[in-house]
Amino acid sequence: MLKGLGGLGDMAGMMKKAQEMQVKMAEMQEDLARIVVIGESGAGLVRARATAKGELTGLEIDPSIFVASEKEVVEDLILAAVKDAQSKAAERSQTELARLTEGLGLPPGMKLPF
Repeated sequence: MLKGLGGLGDMAGMMKKAQEMQVKMAEMQEDLARIVVIGESGAGLVRARATAKGELTGLEIDPSIFVASEKEVVEDLILAAVKDAQSKAAERSQTELARLTEGLGLPPGMKLPF
C-alpha cells in the first residue's frame, strides 16, 4: 500500500496493530469487570466475591461462626477469603491478558500495564 516509502509502510502497519490492540484491551477490561471469582476460607465458612479486576463485590459469612469469643478468628477468615478472591482475580486477569496477547509475539512473561 505504501510501497516505495521505505519503512513508512511498516510503521503504518504497526500503528494499525497498536490501535487494534488498544480496542482489544478496552474490551478485555470490560470483560474483566463482568467476570466473577470466589475466594473462600474456613472450608467455605467465609466467601468473598470479586470481579477479575479485583473489585470486591460481596461477602458471605456462615452465621455459625458468629461467637463473640471467636471475633479474631472470624476477622482472620474474612481477611483470608478477601485475599483469596484478590489472588484469583489477579490470576484470571493474567490468564485473559495472555490469551489476548499470545498472537503478538511478545517475549514470554512480559506484562503489559493496565
